[in-house]
Amino acid sequence: MRILFDQGTPVAIRDALQSHTVRTAREEGWSTLSNGELLRAAEEAGFDLLLTTDTNLPHQQNLKGRKLAVVILSRNRWVLIKPKMTEIVAAIHYAMPGAYSVVEIPIR
Repeated sequence: MRILFDQGTPVAIRDALQSHTVRTAREEGWSTLSNGELLRAAEEAGFDLLLTTDTNLPHQQNLKGRKLAVVILSRNRWVLIKPKMTEIVAAIHYAMPGAYSVVEIPIR
């Protein structure tokens, strides 16, 4: 699976996804794209999933009919995300194109 990390997604998550191809928006030269432009560019480049911490994305973009799946992390701090890695990997595994799922990251 080809996975794109949006701005703000901790790059350390990449270590748990070694069986996948992971790129960041910055690596692709897309760090300044708006959500709609980023989704379009990711689909055109053949990405299967966007991993983001932008909890507003599903309210701003219609994901229905997209080729891309989206997994949203409710927080972006690595210290909070690290204990939830099993749940994040599962959400990525079960993600479906045109849909999104949210992994709730508690404050503590």
